[in-house]
Amino acid sequence: MQDTSKQYDAVIDTCKSLFIKKMSDYGSAWRILRLPSLTDQIFIKAQRIRGLQQNEVRKVDEGEVSEFIGIINYCIMALIQLEKGVVEQPDMTTEEATDLYTEQAAITKKLMENKNHDYGEAWRDMRVSSLTDLILQKLLRVKTIEDNKGETLVSEGVDANYQDMINYAVFALIHLKEE
Repeated sequence: MQDTSKQYDAVIDTCKSLFIKKMSDYGSAWRILRLPSLTDQIFIKAQRIRGLQQNEVRKVDEGEVSEFIGIINYCIMALIQLEKGVVEQPDMTTEEATDLYTEQAAITKKLMENKNHDYGEAWRDMRVSSLTDLILQKLLRVKTIEDNKGETLVSEGVDANYQDMINYAVFALIHLKEE
């Protein structure tokens, strides 16, 4: 578990670094995105990863790593939007957004540690393709919850699904780095 914690932090640091650079380039324009828009962006990235895993020919010179990073960053943006609400105009400094990013990443890491304890690091024996499929499954669940206006009868909400997707994407990136 010690290695997992360090590996997890390294992945999040890479993702956060890109997030901060994009905040410098674009500001907080993402703050206008409604949750279904963020969900769709994550879906596009997950579908592209699945396509990369299934297709032998690639026409765009970007691999799985950048797409998993995108999934993590969009999921964290979605968690921030859940907490802060959607706005009509960009309203956040890089420092404010980075603090919220760090907060959501810490909450999600704690969830991973708790589940990892209970599941005995089962993810280490999983394939990256399986982690991709789980992300897609979570996305379909989120889309259904969004279509039902957030109402669920017995299921966890969209926040837990975004957190799970972050954790699956982190696990995938750890696997890819170890290959």
